[in-house]
Amino acid sequence: CVQSVDDSVGELLAWLEAHDLRKNTVVIYTSDQGFFLGEHGMYDKRFMYEESLRMPFLVSWPAVVKPGSVTDALAINPDFAPTFLDLAGAPVPADMQGRSLVPLLRGEAKPAGWRESLYYRYYHDPGHHHTAAHYGVRTATHKLIHYWKLDQWELYDLEKDPREMRNIYAEPGSEEVAAKLKAEITGLQKELGDEGQFTGRLPPDGVDGAPAALRGK
Repeated sequence: CVQSVDDSVGELLAWLEAHDLRKNTVVIYTSDQGFFLGEHGMYDKRFMYEESLRMPFLVSWPAVVKPGSVTDALAINPDFAPTFLDLAGAPVPADMQGRSLVPLLRGEAKPAGWRESLYYRYYHDPGHHHTAAHYGVRTATHKLIHYWKLDQWELYDLEKDPREMRNIYAEPGSEEVAAKLKAEITGLQKELGDEGQFTGRLPPDGVDGAPAALRGK
């Protein structure tokens, strides 16, 4: 599978080069969620640990993006649509979630008010591979996860414990950061319209039911 992707990307880039379009064409490689291959004793994805939460996002835009450049700005896949519209010179609807990544691609500083945290929620319980319903927040330094049906919390210091092997939620001294992250979750839930619609029931099976129901449609 990886070889096939590699071959296809090579064919695409070669075609752009042959037609003198390479320099000013934006090529993006990304994917679905990450994948557990034994980490945390798991297989597949869905849980909020780093191996699953992180997604590859590589951009080639020779006329603009400096090769080898990176950013520590927190980005999410709802940023894709605003980015594509911005690149095309089209307006971004005010009610569209996400923000354009174009300033970051240009090597500029993070725009004012750029997000400092990411919100995640998974409803199916039990889901595939015995997943449990949970939500959480990730910042640049910490992650807080709540399995609300079990009333269990997990808190990780991503700087000291990037592999998330030590849950510090109940450890003395963690109370302040836990309280701050809980407040962040509450704020993000309000901002995104997540009012616990599926706390007592499961959304329709599949990937499309939950987003549609969250939008009230």
